[in-house]
Amino acid sequence: MIEFDSYQKLLFRRDAGVLHVTFNRPEALNAFGDTLGPEVERLFREVPQDKDTAVIVLTGAGKAFSAGGDIDGMQRMIDDPGLFQAASQRSRRLVMSMLDCPQPVIAKINGPATGLGASVALLCDLSYAASHAKIGDPHVKVGLVAADGGSLLWPQLVGFARAKEALLTGDLLTAEDAARIGLINRSVAADALDATVDEIARRLAQGAGQAIRGTKASINIVLKQLAEAVMPAAIALEDLSAMSRDHAEAVASFREKRPPRFTGR
Repeated sequence: MIEFDSYQKLLFRRDAGVLHVTFNRPEALNAFGDTLGPEVERLFREVPQDKDTAVIVLTGAGKAFSAGGDIDGMQRMIDDPGLFQAASQRSRRLVMSMLDCPQPVIAKINGPATGLGASVALLCDLSYAASHAKIGDPHVKVGLVAADGGSLLWPQLVGFARAKEALLTGDLLTAEDAARIGLINRSVAADALDATVDEIARRLAQGAGQAIRGTKASINIVLKQLAEAVMPAAIALEDLSAMSRDHAEAVASFREKRPPRFTGR
Protein backbone atom coordinates (compact mmCIF):
# COMPACT_ATOMS: atom_id res chain seq x y z
CA MET A 1 0.00 0.00 0.00
CA ILE A 2 1.09 3.54 -0.72
CA GLU A 3 1.44 5.73 2.38
CA PHE A 4 -0.61 8.61 1.02
CA ASP A 5 -0.17 10.74 4.13
CA SER A 6 3.59 10.86 3.63
CA TYR A 7 3.25 12.91 0.43
CA GLN A 8 3.22 16.69 0.80
CA LYS A 9 2.51 17.92 -2.75
CA LEU A 10 0.36 15.14 -4.16
CA LEU A 11 -3.34 14.70 -3.46
CA PHE A 12 -4.95 11.28 -3.81
CA ARG A 13 -8.50 10.08 -4.39
CA ARG A 14 -9.67 6.54 -5.03
CA ASP A 15 -12.62 5.65 -7.23
CA ALA A 16 -12.78 1.86 -7.05
CA GLY A 17 -9.65 0.74 -8.93
CA VAL A 18 -8.84 4.20 -10.25
CA LEU A 19 -6.25 6.23 -8.35
CA HIS A 20 -6.62 9.95 -9.04
CA VAL A 21 -3.38 11.85 -8.37
CA THR A 22 -3.30 15.66 -8.33
CA PHE A 23 -0.15 17.77 -8.46
CA ASN A 24 -0.83 20.19 -5.63
CA ARG A 25 1.36 23.23 -6.09
CA PRO A 26 -1.12 25.58 -7.77
CA GLU A 27 0.62 28.77 -6.63
CA ALA A 28 3.58 27.75 -8.86
CA LEU A 29 1.46 26.27 -11.68
CA ASN A 30 2.44 22.85 -10.34
CA ALA A 31 6.09 23.29 -11.30
CA PHE A 32 7.88 20.23 -9.97
CA GLY A 33 10.52 21.92 -7.83
CA ASP A 34 12.30 20.48 -4.81
CA THR A 35 9.35 18.55 -3.31
CA LEU A 36 6.78 17.80 -6.01
CA GLY A 37 9.36 16.47 -8.47
CA PRO A 38 10.87 13.88 -6.10
CA GLU A 39 7.37 12.88 -4.97
CA VAL A 40 6.21 12.17 -8.53
CA GLU A 41 9.31 10.08 -9.12
CA ARG A 42 8.70 8.24 -5.84
CA LEU A 43 5.05 7.63 -6.75
CA PHE A 44 6.02 5.73 -9.89
CA ARG A 45 8.42 3.60 -7.90
CA GLU A 46 5.72 2.71 -5.38
CA VAL A 47 2.49 2.46 -7.38
CA PRO A 48 3.42 -0.71 -9.32
CA GLN A 49 3.24 -2.63 -6.02
CA ASP A 50 -0.18 -1.20 -5.10
CA LYS A 51 -2.63 -4.02 -5.81
CA ASP A 52 -5.62 -1.72 -5.27
CA THR A 53 -4.67 0.50 -8.21
CA ALA A 54 -5.73 -0.67 -11.66
CA VAL A 55 -5.54 2.73 -13.41
CA ILE A 56 -3.82 6.03 -12.54
CA VAL A 57 -5.14 9.46 -13.52
CA LEU A 58 -2.78 12.44 -13.29
CA THR A 59 -3.92 16.06 -13.21
CA GLY A 60 -3.00 19.41 -11.70
CA ALA A 61 -4.61 21.58 -9.04
CA GLY A 62 -5.71 25.05 -10.11
CA LYS A 63 -5.11 26.44 -13.59
CA ALA A 64 -2.26 24.23 -14.83
CA PHE A 65 -1.36 20.59 -15.33
CA SER A 66 2.32 21.39 -14.71
CA ALA A 67 4.68 24.15 -15.76
CA GLY A 68 7.65 21.77 -15.43
CA GLY A 69 10.55 23.77 -13.96
CA ASP A 70 10.41 27.07 -12.13
CA ILE A 71 12.70 30.08 -12.48
CA ASP A 72 13.69 30.29 -8.80
CA GLY A 73 14.69 26.65 -8.88
CA MET A 74 16.71 27.23 -12.05
CA GLN A 75 18.60 30.05 -10.36
CA ARG A 76 19.46 27.81 -7.40
CA MET A 77 20.79 25.23 -9.85
CA ILE A 78 22.88 27.84 -11.64
CA ASP A 79 24.39 28.75 -8.29
CA ASP A 80 24.96 25.08 -7.44
CA PRO A 81 25.34 22.94 -10.62
CA GLY A 82 25.24 19.76 -8.57
CA LEU A 83 21.57 20.43 -7.89
CA PHE A 84 20.83 20.45 -11.63
CA GLN A 85 22.67 17.18 -12.20
CA ALA A 86 20.71 15.54 -9.39
CA ALA A 87 17.44 16.84 -10.82
CA SER A 88 18.27 15.68 -14.34
CA GLN A 89 19.08 12.18 -13.11
CA ARG A 90 15.79 12.18 -11.20
CA SER A 91 14.01 13.13 -14.44
CA ARG A 92 15.71 10.24 -16.20
CA ARG A 93 14.55 7.85 -13.50
CA LEU A 94 11.01 9.25 -13.74
CA VAL A 95 10.90 8.63 -17.50
CA MET A 96 12.03 5.04 -17.06
CA SER A 97 9.72 4.33 -14.12
CA MET A 98 6.68 5.69 -16.00
CA LEU A 99 7.53 3.48 -18.97
CA ASP A 100 7.92 0.53 -16.58
CA CYS A 101 4.69 1.24 -14.65
CA PRO A 102 2.39 -1.75 -15.33
CA GLN A 103 -0.89 0.09 -14.77
CA PRO A 104 -2.35 2.30 -17.51
CA VAL A 105 -1.75 5.99 -16.76
CA ILE A 106 -4.07 8.72 -18.06
CA ALA A 107 -3.16 12.40 -18.27
CA LYS A 108 -6.06 14.76 -17.55
CA ILE A 109 -4.50 17.96 -18.89
CA ASN A 110 -6.57 20.67 -17.24
CA GLY A 111 -4.30 23.56 -18.24
CA PRO A 112 -0.80 24.32 -19.50
CA ALA A 113 1.62 21.37 -19.62
CA THR A 114 5.14 22.55 -20.42
CA GLY A 115 8.71 21.25 -20.21
CA LEU A 116 8.92 18.29 -17.86
CA GLY A 117 5.18 18.77 -17.26
CA ALA A 118 4.58 18.07 -20.95
CA SER A 119 6.91 15.06 -20.83
CA VAL A 120 5.00 13.58 -17.90
CA ALA A 121 1.72 14.10 -19.75
CA LEU A 122 3.10 12.47 -22.90
CA LEU A 123 4.57 9.56 -20.96
CA CYS A 124 1.05 8.69 -19.91
CA ASP A 125 -0.61 5.98 -21.97
CA LEU A 126 -3.63 8.13 -22.78
CA SER A 127 -3.87 11.91 -22.73
CA TYR A 128 -6.95 14.14 -22.80
CA ALA A 129 -6.77 17.93 -22.63
CA ALA A 130 -9.20 20.75 -21.99
CA SER A 131 -9.55 22.73 -25.21
CA HIS A 132 -8.04 25.87 -23.63
CA ALA A 133 -4.88 24.02 -22.50
CA LYS A 134 -1.53 24.45 -24.21
CA ILE A 135 1.27 21.93 -24.36
CA GLY A 136 4.88 22.25 -25.38
CA ASP A 137 8.52 21.89 -24.47
CA PRO A 138 10.17 25.32 -24.25
CA HIS A 139 13.53 24.11 -22.93
CA VAL A 140 15.42 25.98 -25.66
CA LYS A 141 13.74 29.23 -24.63
CA VAL A 142 15.53 28.98 -21.28
CA GLY A 143 18.79 27.86 -22.87
CA LEU A 144 18.45 24.16 -22.06
CA VAL A 145 18.49 20.98 -24.12
CA ALA A 146 15.07 19.29 -24.27
CA ALA A 147 16.34 16.15 -22.59
CA ASP A 148 13.89 15.13 -19.87
CA GLY A 149 11.64 13.26 -22.29
CA GLY A 150 11.09 15.74 -25.12
CA SER A 151 13.75 14.44 -27.50
CA LEU A 152 12.57 10.88 -26.82
CA LEU A 153 8.81 11.24 -26.97
CA TRP A 154 7.93 13.89 -29.54
CA PRO A 155 9.47 12.17 -32.60
CA GLN A 156 7.67 8.93 -31.73
CA LEU A 157 4.31 10.69 -31.40
CA VAL A 158 4.33 13.23 -34.24
CA GLY A 159 7.32 12.38 -36.45
CA PHE A 160 10.72 14.00 -36.74
CA ALA A 161 9.72 17.07 -38.77
CA ARG A 162 6.98 18.23 -36.42
CA ALA A 163 9.03 17.24 -33.37
CA LYS A 164 12.01 19.29 -34.49
CA GLU A 165 9.84 22.31 -35.27
CA ALA A 166 8.27 22.16 -31.80
CA LEU A 167 11.43 21.41 -29.83
CA LEU A 168 13.81 23.74 -31.70
CA THR A 169 11.43 26.71 -31.40
CA GLY A 170 10.01 25.86 -27.98
CA ASP A 171 6.60 27.07 -29.12
CA LEU A 172 3.48 25.79 -27.39
CA LEU A 173 0.62 24.05 -29.18
CA THR A 174 -3.07 24.44 -28.48
CA ALA A 175 -4.82 21.32 -27.27
CA GLU A 176 -6.74 21.15 -30.55
CA ASP A 177 -3.53 21.28 -32.61
CA ALA A 178 -1.87 18.73 -30.32
CA ALA A 179 -4.78 16.33 -30.85
CA ARG A 180 -4.86 16.98 -34.59
CA ILE A 181 -1.21 15.94 -35.07
CA GLY A 182 -1.45 12.98 -32.67
CA LEU A 183 0.55 14.39 -29.77
CA ILE A 184 -2.37 13.72 -27.41
CA ASN A 185 -5.47 11.58 -27.75
CA ARG A 186 -8.18 14.20 -27.64
CA SER A 187 -9.06 17.82 -26.94
CA VAL A 188 -12.42 18.29 -25.22
CA ALA A 189 -14.38 21.17 -23.74
CA ALA A 190 -13.18 22.02 -20.24
CA ASP A 191 -16.54 21.15 -18.69
CA ALA A 192 -16.44 17.72 -20.35
CA LEU A 193 -12.88 16.80 -19.32
CA ASP A 194 -13.71 15.10 -16.02
CA ALA A 195 -16.47 12.98 -17.52
CA THR A 196 -14.35 12.01 -20.54
CA VAL A 197 -11.45 10.85 -18.39
CA ASP A 198 -13.65 9.17 -15.79
CA GLU A 199 -15.39 7.12 -18.48
CA ILE A 200 -12.18 5.77 -20.03
CA ALA A 201 -10.57 5.22 -16.61
CA ARG A 202 -13.54 3.17 -15.38
CA ARG A 203 -13.58 1.22 -18.62
CA LEU A 204 -9.92 0.26 -18.25
CA ALA A 205 -10.28 -0.48 -14.53
CA GLN A 206 -13.16 -2.86 -15.25
CA GLY A 207 -11.41 -4.48 -18.20
CA ALA A 208 -9.21 -7.56 -18.41
CA GLY A 209 -6.37 -6.23 -16.30
CA GLN A 210 -3.73 -8.80 -17.16
CA ALA A 211 -4.38 -8.36 -20.88
CA ILE A 212 -4.35 -4.57 -20.64
CA ARG A 213 -1.13 -4.50 -18.64
CA GLY A 214 0.53 -6.99 -20.97
CA THR A 215 -0.49 -5.00 -24.03
CA LYS A 216 0.95 -1.82 -22.50
CA ALA A 217 4.19 -3.63 -21.64
CA SER A 218 4.46 -4.96 -25.19
CA ILE A 219 3.94 -1.55 -26.74
CA ASN A 220 6.48 0.05 -24.41
CA ILE A 221 9.30 -2.38 -25.28
CA VAL A 222 10.47 -0.21 -28.17
CA LEU A 223 10.04 3.03 -26.21
CA LYS A 224 12.15 1.62 -23.36
CA GLN A 225 14.86 0.55 -25.80
CA LEU A 226 14.86 4.04 -27.31
CA ALA A 227 14.94 5.62 -23.86
CA GLU A 228 18.00 3.57 -22.93
CA ALA A 229 19.69 4.81 -26.12
CA VAL A 230 18.58 8.45 -26.03
CA MET A 231 18.32 9.51 -22.39
CA PRO A 232 21.95 9.20 -21.18
CA ALA A 233 23.33 11.37 -23.99
CA ALA A 234 20.40 13.79 -23.86
CA ILE A 235 20.77 14.27 -20.09
CA ALA A 236 24.53 14.81 -20.44
CA LEU A 237 23.92 17.46 -23.12
CA GLU A 238 21.31 19.14 -20.92
CA ASP A 239 23.74 19.18 -17.99
CA LEU A 240 26.25 21.00 -20.23
CA SER A 241 23.63 23.49 -21.40
CA ALA A 242 22.72 24.21 -17.77
CA MET A 243 26.22 25.68 -17.33
CA SER A 244 25.97 27.86 -20.46
CA ARG A 245 25.85 31.63 -20.52
CA ASP A 246 22.63 31.46 -22.54
CA HIS A 247 20.86 29.56 -19.77
CA ALA A 248 22.01 32.06 -17.14
CA GLU A 249 20.90 34.90 -19.43
CA ALA A 250 17.48 33.31 -19.97
CA VAL A 251 16.87 33.01 -16.24
CA ALA A 252 18.13 36.55 -15.57
CA SER A 253 15.99 38.04 -18.35
CA PHE A 254 12.88 36.28 -17.07
CA ARG A 255 13.42 37.57 -13.55
CA GLU A 256 14.16 41.07 -14.88
CA LYS A 257 11.15 40.94 -17.22
CA ARG A 258 13.08 41.71 -20.41
CA PRO A 259 13.84 39.85 -23.64
CA PRO A 260 16.88 37.56 -23.46
CA ARG A 261 20.07 38.42 -25.31
CA PHE A 262 21.46 35.07 -26.37
CA THR A 263 25.03 34.74 -27.64
CA GLY A 264 25.12 31.05 -28.52
CA ARG A 265 27.46 30.25 -25.64
